[in-house]
Amino acid sequence: MAQPVKLAVVSAGLGKPSSTRMLGDRLAEATRRQLVDRGVEVDVHTVELRDVAVDIAHNLVTGFPPPGLRAAIETVTRADALIAVTPIFTASYSGLFKSFFDVLDNTALTGKPVLIAATGGTARHSLALEHALRPLFAYLRATVTPTSVYAATEDWGASAGAGDDLAARIARAGGELADLAAGLPRAASGPTAEFEEVVPFAAQLAALRRG
Repeated sequence: MAQPVKLAVVSAGLGKPSSTRMLGDRLAEATRRQLVDRGVEVDVHTVELRDVAVDIAHNLVTGFPPPGLRAAIETVTRADALIAVTPIFTASYSGLFKSFFDVLDNTALTGKPVLIAATGGTARHSLALEHALRPLFAYLRATVTPTSVYAATEDWGASAGAGDDLAARIARAGGELADLAAGLPRAASGPTAEFEEVVPFAAQLAALRRG
């Protein structure tokens, strides 16, 4: 039997409960559900950075992770896929969020599927996902899903329109992460589909010489 997909969720929420953790949980459930629909079992593990904040500070000073932080790092680095969620402060990710990824080895996320998400008080900060989080994970050479998810305060309101929009974004992002985590082939589309058989230039040149 195939091993379950290990899905890690990193939440940098400071409150308990927090909207950041809530968004991470909903994204994890959307991803889990779509993987199960594909016949793939999933183990979900959540890392609450507020619980290891002091450990992170010690690691930054000493270079050695205390046991609690070491366990959190292993959860993330051994995962097959990652959901990373941060509150937005001053138009960027939180210092706690950045500090955690600073203590990881800079090759730890190479090729790992990552879904980025954030929460904030206003929709004006949603672009932080693209100008702050996406470049961070690109630098770490992770494979980031095309869809990122931002939830402002109004997205958690009772209005059906806001709730439905957030649910649709969560479902779409979860599906993209599920595709990557399951290793499903991505079908070619559009004008590139007709060029699936590409002959290397060296082979073309050799054929011309033989001719």
